[in-house]
Amino acid sequence: MRAITLFSFSLGLKATRPLAVGLLTMGVLFLTSYKSAYSADIEVGRQKAQLCVACHGAGGNSENPEIPALAGQTAQSLSTALYQFREGNRKNPAMSPFAQNLSNADMNNLAAYFASEKRVVLTHTSSAESQSLGPQLAKQYNCVQCHGPLLLGQQHIPRIAGQQHTYLLAQLKGFKAMTRADMDGNMSSAASVVKDGDLELLADYIAGLNR
Repeated sequence: MRAITLFSFSLGLKATRPLAVGLLTMGVLFLTSYKSAYSADIEVGRQKAQLCVACHGAGGNSENPEIPALAGQTAQSLSTALYQFREGNRKNPAMSPFAQNLSNADMNNLAAYFASEKRVVLTHTSSAESQSLGPQLAKQYNCVQCHGPLLLGQQHIPRIAGQQHTYLLAQLKGFKAMTRADMDGNMSSAASVVKDGDLELLADYIAGLNR
C-alpha cells in the first residue's frame, strides 16, 4: 500500500463493506490529512493541471455536461477522487491512466490548485418542477446533511451545487445501482431509496444551483 496523505479518506471501500470500518478508517487517517492540506503547492498544481484542461476546461470550469467542473471544489474531495482512480477503485478510460502515475504530492497539488480556482457560474436552467420540488427532495434524501445546506460540500464531501447535469445524473444512477465506487457506503445507501423520477429531479435541480 502506498503512503496515504490527504486523500487517505478514500480506501476504495465497497458499499458491501461494513460502514463502521470505513468511518473508523476515515477518523484515524484524518489526523494525517490536516498537515498534508497545508503542504500542497498550488503553483506546482497549476502546471500539472495543464494536462486536465482538454477535458475539464480552463481552470477546471468544464463546459461538457458529461465531465465534472473542478474549479472551487473542496480540495479533499478532489484528492480523494484522484486516489480512487489511481488505486483502481474508480475506473474511467481517461482518468484511470492519468491518475496511475500520480504521486501523493501530485494529487495534493492538483487538488489545492483546482480548489483555489474561481467557479464560473454554469448556465443549466432547472425545470419549474425541479425548482419547486428540489429543495424538499434534497432534505428528504439527506443531500443537505452531508453536502451542506447549500450543497457546496465540506472537507472530503464534494460540492454538487452547479455541477454538470449529465455528470450528476450519471453518478446518482451509479450509486443507486451500486456500480459507482463509494468509500463508506453512504451515497449508495442514500441513493438506494431514491425513486428513479426523483433522481432526475434532483440532478436537474442541483445542476441549476448557480451559487
